[in-house]
Amino acid sequence: MVRVFSILNIMLPKDTSTASPGITELLRGYSIELNPADSKTVEMAAERLDPGTEVSLAWIPSSNPMDMVAPAARLKRAGHLPMPHVGARHLESAVQLERLAGLLRDVGVDRILIIGGDRHQPAGPYDSSLSVMQTGVFQKAGISRMAIGGFPEGNPHIPETVLNEALEAKVSFARQEGLRLSIITQFCFKSEPVIEWGRGVRARGIDIPIRVGLAGPAGLLTLMRYAVRCGIGNSLRVLSENPSFAKVLVERGPEPIIRGLAASIADGSGRQLGIAGLHFYIFGGLRRTMDWIDTERSLKTLSAHT
Repeated sequence: MVRVFSILNIMLPKDTSTASPGITELLRGYSIELNPADSKTVEMAAERLDPGTEVSLAWIPSSNPMDMVAPAARLKRAGHLPMPHVGARHLESAVQLERLAGLLRDVGVDRILIIGGDRHQPAGPYDSSLSVMQTGVFQKAGISRMAIGGFPEGNPHIPETVLNEALEAKVSFARQEGLRLSIITQFCFKSEPVIEWGRGVRARGIDIPIRVGLAGPAGLLTLMRYAVRCGIGNSLRVLSENPSFAKVLVERGPEPIIRGLAASIADGSGRQLGIAGLHFYIFGGLRRTMDWIDTERSLKTLSAHT
């Protein structure tokens, strides 16, 4: 236990009154990702999430994208902001794309997350998220809010230079078309890669909002499995090479990472990064993540008044 606390003292900012408001602020405007095929989780989200929460609906490979429509409609009726995923390389045809856009428009969806899609060969005519944006199909359906992926630790299948060029191209296109573009990052287990990557993004003149992706509370093996699947090598090494820190991360959830981000907000650099909020990947389940968020917010509120 002594070793754990000594590591925390080295790696994490002190729990001061300056840092706490930053944590509270970040936890206030979170978004969350769900599997739309899990009807129980969708129903729980509809009832339990804060009103107006942005909820991304993952397009699971090999599933029918139209299956996102009914969950999106349920979340919309509950007062939330559904944001279905559109995997460019999973789309089979222009007809499928137009049908999806029309169905989402009909249930009141006004935002999507466009990703490239992790597959070697495209299923249809689209090989990138930019190629889908350039069709104008979603714009014609009244969907002008679009989020794209950000990769603070890179992508094992795409060179960094290609990632940077693609980001700049999407931002340039969005500006020309008047789209409201934002970034949702892949999850990390440390705040430093996110902050460093964000500074690089801003240095290139990209000023769109950034939501920082975090893994919700989960067991160590679960976190490591998703880290391997998503290719976040540097963060994976944190778990595998530093058992004490891994234990803290499992016991305290993403709080250590949030504390690092809050410290950057307190010193001003985080605000310059344009951190719009947090985005939770619920690897340990929605209930566990929501319980953790509620507890953390209660503790921070209590601390602010004592």
